[in-house]
Amino acid sequence: MKINRLLLAVLLVAGAYAGFVFVFTYLLSEPIPASVIKMYMFFIIVGVVLALTADDESVREMVEPFTALVFNKKYLLLRNIVFITLPIIGMAITYWITKPTMDAPVELRTVHPAPPSSLKAFGKTFNLQTLKNPFRETENTDPDKFAAYVTEGRDVYYKNCFYCHGDKLAGKGHYAIGFNNPLPANFVDVGTIAQLQESFLFWRIATGGPGLPNEGAPWASPMPVWQNYLSENEIWKVIMFLYDYTGHAPRVMDDHK
Repeated sequence: MKINRLLLAVLLVAGAYAGFVFVFTYLLSEPIPASVIKMYMFFIIVGVVLALTADDESVREMVEPFTALVFNKKYLLLRNIVFITLPIIGMAITYWITKPTMDAPVELRTVHPAPPSSLKAFGKTFNLQTLKNPFRETENTDPDKFAAYVTEGRDVYYKNCFYCHGDKLAGKGHYAIGFNNPLPANFVDVGTIAQLQESFLFWRIATGGPGLPNEGAPWASPMPVWQNYLSENEIWKVIMFLYDYTGHAPRVMDDHK
């Protein structure tokens, strides 16, 4: 029995879609992302249409059902049903896609995720609950030395960090336009380092994006693991520069503001 080419096209496309879902979801237990399915289905639909409309006769056979539905008076009732039903289906699909929902997001992102209790870096283990910046005390005991440390931190920043975080530390560096989740941190904003202890910055800088815990998802943080490129002292000094430049004071354990 000969099958109309339009029906054959529908069957082939539906079979391909069912095959993707069944094979990967049920047999391999590896569901395919919807974006990948859409991409493959697009190429399958194009391929099926091209294969079934290779000549003029095939094209006429493919469009014959549409022509009969639109122009043949015998199908007047069916035509009216189709032309009324299709817009209703389209409106229903649009509504279900765009309707507001009160459901919580699948993943809730913590902007400042809690650091681990300890950190392994530079070949040793740091207790982040008690970790202090070893150069911070010079701010009160030796202002000249403190200023020298800040200057060294400034040099580290402008050699390594300003490309993303910007020359004014506002998160608007040359590469910032390439990131959107998350954007490079704006250190001038009172909601960033002003709310954090120096040990938190040490952890985030040393471990970079790969060091984020699960509650930091869904982030694709591009920040490098700076312990691979900077020394321990360089990280502490760049932290001092961040606070000094922005005018913020690092938060301490007994600061409940």
